[in-house]
Amino acid sequence: MLKPLLIEIGVEELPAVPLLKELKNIETKYAKVLEEYALLGEFEFYYTPRRLVMWHRNFKTAQEDSVEEFFGAPLAVAYKDGKPTKAAEGFARKCGVRLEELSTVEKGGKEVLYYKKDIQGRPSTELLPAIIEKWLKSLDFGKSMRWGSLRESFIRPIRWINVLLDDTVVPMKLYEVASAKTTKLHRIASFDPVAIEGAKDYFDKLKNGGVTLYQDERRQKIFDDFKAIETTNGVQIEIDDDLMDEVVAITENPTALLGSFDEEFLELPPEVIITSMKEHQRYFPVFKDAKLMNKFVVVSNALTDDFSEVIAGNERVLRPRLADGLFFWENDLKNGLSTEGLEKVAFFKGLGSVADKIVRETKIAEVLFDKYGIDAQKEDLLRAMSLAKADLMSEMVYEFTELQGIMGYYYALKAGESEAVALAIKEQYLPEGEESELPSTPLSAIVAMSMKLDTLLALFSIDQIPTGSRDPFALRRAVNGIIRIVNKYGFTFDIVEDIKELAKNYEGEIDLKKLENFILERVKRFYKVNPSIIEAVLASGERELLAMGKKIEALNALVNSEGFDEVSSTFKRVANITKDIDLSQNLTVDEALLQDDAEKALYSAYKAVSSKSYNSYEEELDALLGLKPQLDTFFDSVMVNVEDEALKNNRKALVASIYKSILNIADIKEVSI
Repeated sequence: MLKPLLIEIGVEELPAVPLLKELKNIETKYAKVLEEYALLGEFEFYYTPRRLVMWHRNFKTAQEDSVEEFFGAPLAVAYKDGKPTKAAEGFARKCGVRLEELSTVEKGGKEVLYYKKDIQGRPSTELLPAIIEKWLKSLDFGKSMRWGSLRESFIRPIRWINVLLDDTVVPMKLYEVASAKTTKLHRIASFDPVAIEGAKDYFDKLKNGGVTLYQDERRQKIFDDFKAIETTNGVQIEIDDDLMDEVVAITENPTALLGSFDEEFLELPPEVIITSMKEHQRYFPVFKDAKLMNKFVVVSNALTDDFSEVIAGNERVLRPRLADGLFFWENDLKNGLSTEGLEKVAFFKGLGSVADKIVRETKIAEVLFDKYGIDAQKEDLLRAMSLAKADLMSEMVYEFTELQGIMGYYYALKAGESEAVALAIKEQYLPEGEESELPSTPLSAIVAMSMKLDTLLALFSIDQIPTGSRDPFALRRAVNGIIRIVNKYGFTFDIVEDIKELAKNYEGEIDLKKLENFILERVKRFYKVNPSIIEAVLASGERELLAMGKKIEALNALVNSEGFDEVSSTFKRVANITKDIDLSQNLTVDEALLQDDAEKALYSAYKAVSSKSYNSYEEELDALLGLKPQLDTFFDSVMVNVEDEALKNNRKALVASIYKSILNIADIKEVSI
């Protein structure tokens, strides 16, 4: 039988960030517990800052009856001279029955002891307390807390539990809280618990009591309010998805409101104002014609018809934040952009100070600048490198660490530095993630790449290598950033030869092979393709990042094209024939030894393909794999392993030459589809 089931766990306000981090696991963990108890079914999950809710429109009132089978020892082992052995007696005890109740069946060609137990499904009401407790204890919000005299802990104190099966309360007591047919409404609507008659009454009372239970509905309400504000005021609200998630998580009755602040604060860089609003107050910035306005949007949780006091209160709270920012800004401008003091700021034990890091980064930057020959002034590069970390000494960055680089940009412009220098300072940390923007100029790209390379080399020089999920200096992200930069700007960078050259500037001994493998592991995760495609390119010996990426993309395009499986089988045969040939040697084909029309045709086609210039690896690979018809005819018509040694070696050299040309791009035999 199926009946509706409502589970509500009422808590004190849940902190948004820990809740959002665990959010993707909550339903999965609940389903896993239900499955363990043979009660899995469809359900919906809702949350507000004060409750976690599971709603089953149809829930099994009992487990289904089942049968459990037990297989014991063969009869020859279970009985000796007609008497039961210890094996038989032990099997009976395991099954919880007398020996006479056991039967036998044939299994694996032998007659063995057997017992079948009919198991009657238990009522859900008996199981729900254990199910809910196990689910709650499986949730990992990071830190948890204890309250009262409890030894158990949860993210926040649990204040009420409401579990209804077909509108009847399911008796249970968890965290010293007994289940009851009550819930709590919005605090302004009612501070005390409110009795409910059943599930329908529960949903109705929440709706009428100022609680929008459905998180998607709260999100849509906020979007609708935003649209109304934008239309009425002719403005644009910047929507940060992470901030929106937080606001949805901390409100039960969201209402978006437009507030303002004094225009004098617009003297500050926009990033300072936006950071103050977002990080500290959870406000959304407002723009008009792409220019930041002295306005903000706050999402209130109040239950009222008059929001004037709510707006005024938020305006009062924001003012001192912005006043602090203005104070830091003015002080920093008086002090100027200077690296003085960075020699006292430690970078990492064994790697000196931040000033030492600047010296190392500058050496790398000069090497890259000379290597790539970009259209920029070297003086700008050196100036940018010397000032890149200067804003770490500013009061603003001390207060808002996330603005490092950005504040350096503004201070550099105020100090009269060129736009190129200031921009390179601003973009030195880019990209900061998979979706992050890249440096916008080649000069900025070299500065950013130099910083990442130094961090990699320096930490590997003291054997500080990421293990497992531990990566405090974001070295994996640094490698991803380097890959993205070289791909955008066409910078060639060999992770063996170039790394070896740069490593000479470091005192500690760097395990270059370990560093190479570390970078290759990131490459394998960076490209979202069939893993064997990446392995095929790496098996060719390619270690230059730009070419590596182009080859991976080229091979991926061909692998996903129609008919590649047939092409693959032909060239894997080529690889098999040439497996004993040293492809590093100079392979030559003696045309005078070509006898069969098929081998002459193959050689002619190969010469035509290999003599051409190609605009891309994909075009070249397509041409080489286009030799399949000639190869198939060759294999059908020509015996390679003939007795004539010269003829045999010449034919092998022909096939090997073709494979060697392909191997310059990828080892095709490594591809699995």
